[in-house]
Amino acid sequence: MSTLLFVTGLAVGVYFVLYHTVIKGAKCKSNAKLHGKTVIITGGNTGIGKTTALDLARRGARVILACRSKQRAEAAVNDIRRESGNNEVVYMQLDLASLKSVCSFAETFLKTEPRLDLLINNAGLYMQGKTEDGLGMMLGVNHIGHFLLTNLLLDRLKECGPSRVVIVSSVAHRFGSIDFNCLNFNKALGVGESFMDTMKIYSHSKLCNALFAHELAKRLQGTNVTCYSLHPGAINSELARNASSLVLALIKPITMLFFKDVEAGAQTTLHCALQEGIEPLSGRYFSNCAVQEVSAKARDDAVAKKLWEVSETLSGLS
Repeated sequence: MSTLLFVTGLAVGVYFVLYHTVIKGAKCKSNAKLHGKTVIITGGNTGIGKTTALDLARRGARVILACRSKQRAEAAVNDIRRESGNNEVVYMQLDLASLKSVCSFAETFLKTEPRLDLLINNAGLYMQGKTEDGLGMMLGVNHIGHFLLTNLLLDRLKECGPSRVVIVSSVAHRFGSIDFNCLNFNKALGVGESFMDTMKIYSHSKLCNALFAHELAKRLQGTNVTCYSLHPGAINSELARNASSLVLALIKPITMLFFKDVEAGAQTTLHCALQEGIEPLSGRYFSNCAVQEVSAKARDDAVAKKLWEVSETLSGLS
């Protein structure tokens, strides 16, 4: 009995240390206030997006939740207003799986909102399927929709600078690759419906995020707009809600014990959005509130440029 108690106590102690040193991670240290500033955050109605939006609202920003679901977004708006005491939190409809919706959002925003200081491309999904434009779902939502949105809003960001674009990528980008033949012929990052196929395609989409930030930074040189990509950490959120019930059951114990909660998961996004002095690091990749080296394929100039050109075509910009 005493041996069992000792082993149990040791396990709890090790987990406690692991949680506070590794799992919980670093915290954004910026004390920046955002009164008079306007922020757009995609997918701001749930998970780390909602937590990020709440923090920015507490700092005084006008926060626009750009989301697909009106019901969920309006509920999030009410929650954030109540918890932050800031009534400058609003919902605008945006479906990243529809290029028409992205264009409509940008048009409405530019007509009704005089400022844009911070664009946080946070939304992402993990599921197969096709968008209404015939793109692979994870290509369309995780990359192309944000690519188009960012480009349509760049002039406003430049007018209101210094401003920032923050792109939520993932460490999964290290397992990704870009098959341009598949992109051109299938309008997708991969084919197949298996668990491994889905994981690979998700990783490919996260590599697109990192390459987008890399190329965008080059094109923003000489302006007062900077951009950053990031890994938020392994998060216990709703990202995998579209996975099979078997997969969800298998990963639930792991996510509960070893994944960050949404508050911890929002910290690197907040660091990239707010931290003073990181402007020279535009285009770089962050994790745990610090700049990190990405894999070589995520900083490949030729691939990043080609992806940009293909993305212009798929998004209708060219």
